[in-house]
Amino acid sequence: MTKIFPATKAAIAEAAEILRNGGLVAFPTETVYGLGADAASEAAVARIFAAKGRPAVNPLIVHVTDWKMVEDYAQTNDRAKLLAASFWPGPLSIILKRKTDTKLAQSVSAGLDTVALRAPAHPVAQQLIAALDRPIAAPSANRSGTLSPTAPLHVEKSLGTAVDMILAGGKCAIGLESTVIDMTAEMPTVLRAGFILPETIADVLGEDVATAYDTVTEETGAPLSPGQLLRHYAPDTPLRLKAVDAQEGEALLAFGSVRFMGLRGKGHIPEKDIFNLSENGDLNEAAANLFAMLHEIDQKGYKGIAVMDIPAAGLGIAINDRLKRAARAQQD
Repeated sequence: MTKIFPATKAAIAEAAEILRNGGLVAFPTETVYGLGADAASEAAVARIFAAKGRPAVNPLIVHVTDWKMVEDYAQTNDRAKLLAASFWPGPLSIILKRKTDTKLAQSVSAGLDTVALRAPAHPVAQQLIAALDRPIAAPSANRSGTLSPTAPLHVEKSLGTAVDMILAGGKCAIGLESTVIDMTAEMPTVLRAGFILPETIADVLGEDVATAYDTVTEETGAPLSPGQLLRHYAPDTPLRLKAVDAQEGEALLAFGSVRFMGLRGKGHIPEKDIFNLSENGDLNEAAANLFAMLHEIDQKGYKGIAVMDIPAAGLGIAINDRLKRAARAQQD
């Protein structure tokens, strides 16, 4: 029996009760679907790691309703508050120092003295956090290392009985995980690329912003932020990046015009084998379609995916980041 429920007021209340009792609920955000647990419960958060098969060294993002909720759990500063005022609710996760007396589970931080927090823009996510009346720890609702889910059926296929309830809220508008910025360092540092660009953050702060997408701690080799594992976001079907053509049996993951793309040695690529992230070359549209199209290709039995080159500028940096990590995952 499906565990997918329309996000009615009654369903959200039931989902909050499941969370309150230590269960797991998948819910929509504007980025991807999250696998939620009560962020104050060590036992509940442990269920997230078990359900996903997620390495214990990989920290989680804690979802809040607003900045006021953050102040109860983390050490705040004016620069971080300015970012929250500018981008929340929205796809920006802010890393701050944990309060010494915080009620957050230690496991959400994976042994670090910091915690990543964000206020999601999706109304269902906001209503669920408000109904629970405390933060929700929530990585993407999929098995660790696999494609992130942007629709309820993606969650059900990946997690099955490991999730107690899936709240359906339609397709995710952005389709890529949030930008993560560390606001504990002297220079603000983006640790995961996402919809909100480093230069946009720099404009708001009025200062330089660094990027360090592959940073790990020197002591343990563990990531400082979700999304930094070198092998991640992988479909079951092998990817071939920077393709200039498609081979027999491959799907083409295209971007923009396919006029000069062909089937190696055989002329035109059949239309049914072309999955175009954005025919108009729109990076926002491409980001929103990325995981959904990779999920679709995975269902069709192709032997591989030929990925056209995507400009490494703006949101293209985040798209390429996901594709490179997916390709690395398949090299093991």
